[in-house]
Amino acid sequence: MAFDAFALILTMLGIGMLFARLRVLPDNAGEVLNRIVLLVCLPAAVLTYVPRLHMDASLLGIAATPWLLAAATVGLVTLASRCLHFRRDEHAVLLLCVALGNSSFIGYPMVHALLGEHALPYAVVYDQFGIFVLLSTFGLYVLARYGGDAPPTLRTVLMRMLRFPPLWALLLGLTVMPAEPPTWIAGGLQRLADALLPLVMLAVGLTIQLKLPRDEVKPLAVGLVLRLIVLPALALPLSLAFGLQGAMLQANVLESAMPSMITAAALAISHQLAPRLAAALVGYGILLSLVTLPAWAWVLQRWG
Repeated sequence: MAFDAFALILTMLGIGMLFARLRVLPDNAGEVLNRIVLLVCLPAAVLTYVPRLHMDASLLGIAATPWLLAAATVGLVTLASRCLHFRRDEHAVLLLCVALGNSSFIGYPMVHALLGEHALPYAVVYDQFGIFVLLSTFGLYVLARYGGDAPPTLRTVLMRMLRFPPLWALLLGLTVMPAEPPTWIAGGLQRLADALLPLVMLAVGLTIQLKLPRDEVKPLAVGLVLRLIVLPALALPLSLAFGLQGAMLQANVLESAMPSMITAAALAISHQLAPRLAAALVGYGILLSLVTLPAWAWVLQRWG
């Protein structure tokens, strides 16, 4: 594990939480930082690491894993909702926040910190071909079914995908971007990609919410256990079944262990679907993942 990178994660998270408490930055500072990451740092990371991919049939296993875990999520959440009598909006939030992990904003820095830079291309495949497309399809369907929106059309899904800058970076990385671009281009992209980690963790610290919804403790506990423990535990045999080895297997499982996606929770909140539960799943999930992710990395290194 790169302890310096992990120390930077903890430091920037703490600074963000301190700044939020002292109100030294504007209220929308976290949102602005997230936009910078989405429009600049994340595409730079994709352009840096995707051209280094060696096309292999095993990559299909990485792309398929989040889809299979989403299917497992539907079954597990449905079972928990029936046994524990969760409300309809709690059920919807669990579907969103368990199936959709934070595989980019937090996933990329964590994979870099815990596994090393060589594992990042596999994290990009997991995120772009798995979680991002799931958000644009499965996520929109859940919001439409439980939030009162019209069912998403094919045009809606395609337009959402086309407006996502990292997708264009992915297409460029797979086609025209060389694995070893000119030094001035590679250096610039690397510096922008390196800014991803501190900016994301600062933004998370500014926006994290830890208000415990007392009447929603059960769905909160179920969501955290499924997201941080059960899904990565399922991802390990899936990875073996797909023939993944080494860094590919480690990145696949570690990406499956990421906390809930901030965007998924924000969408649930905007549709008035158990907003306190959605915020708590993200907040507590991020803090707990600072323990569970290194634990999973240790298990994977021992496994290897």
